[in-house]
Amino acid sequence: MRKRLALVALLVALAAIAAPSAQASRSLLVGMYDDAQTLGNPDWAFQQYDLLGVKALRVNLEWGGDNGVARRRRPANAVNPADPAYDWTQYDATVKRAAENGIKIVFTIVWTPRWAGPARNRAPARMIDLRNFAYAAAKRYSGGFRPAPDQLPLPAVRHWLAWNEPNNPIFLVPQFVRAGRHFRMESPRIYAHMCNSIWNGVHLTGFANEKVACGVTAPAGNNSGLQPRPSISPIPFLRGMKKAGARFDAYAHHPYYGHRSETPRTPPPGPRAVRFGNIGVLIKELTRLYGNKRLWITEYGYQTNPPDRLFGVSFANQARYLTLAYAIARRNPRIDMMLWFLLKDDPRIGQGWQSGFYTFSDRRKPAWSAFQRLRK
Repeated sequence: MRKRLALVALLVALAAIAAPSAQASRSLLVGMYDDAQTLGNPDWAFQQYDLLGVKALRVNLEWGGDNGVARRRRPANAVNPADPAYDWTQYDATVKRAAENGIKIVFTIVWTPRWAGPARNRAPARMIDLRNFAYAAAKRYSGGFRPAPDQLPLPAVRHWLAWNEPNNPIFLVPQFVRAGRHFRMESPRIYAHMCNSIWNGVHLTGFANEKVACGVTAPAGNNSGLQPRPSISPIPFLRGMKKAGARFDAYAHHPYYGHRSETPRTPPPGPRAVRFGNIGVLIKELTRLYGNKRLWITEYGYQTNPPDRLFGVSFANQARYLTLAYAIARRNPRIDMMLWFLLKDDPRIGQGWQSGFYTFSDRRKPAWSAFQRLRK
């Protein structure tokens, strides 16, 4: 009897230990991000997503830019998704295809059209224009919108991102403004208004389960207003967002590695970066400023050598680090989503990224199988 009681006690203890891990694994949304393949080669891409067991797919929903829904002219009725100035064609097709494959879309609203601002990586002159577009997008993909009376409603999209890497001047300028002899951080303030515009627009549709993540921050910054590339590191950027009154449902971040010798457990050498190895620093500050907000990893990946000889790791290490990174995310109860970047390597060495599961010449890497084996 004593042996049986001891065994029961042991099983209860093991169950208690395992429970948090199981809970964390159920809440982790595993997916990918590769617009070049998703939008440019959908037949092949969605076949791969199905084989890989992808559950979430990030897609840039461009307001302006080359694929912009509203790139040509200002809509007469911007809150109406059926306004003739809008062209949703490729996004409608993507949402339908994702739904057919049981994949949740994560839409990133990005790029200012020319009629709304001076450049695509600058904030619109009127934030209400951005809010109206976010509302029109969320209404179109609310799950009840019919593109035509004789057509079925478009599938619902419930996960949204407000812009991309606004602490990086590629995506948002200015990062700093001169104040006398010094520079003052400016992009957190600007971005807070953009974040709130998208958050308000999406939530004005009235659906309780819609979630908007802000931040979407690049992993590092130099915290200097000097050229050639002024940028702001994630922690001061988050603090600046809070000071400017940013509101969001989740915080998104891209904790890329900084050197090919770094594993997902390696902390960065200084305080200006938040990578996987010190992700707890970001979570701690997020908690201090915003309470128990969730964290979404909306870009992550390791480049390979070949083809990138400077920054790439071996094919075997890419697969190993993928498995380790997802295990770390799964054990962290605050991380709800993790998306790998890319499915297929970009051919532009030194400009694009080579973190795909396929080389540009269609050679499959071991990371493909490593991702497929992940618990989804």
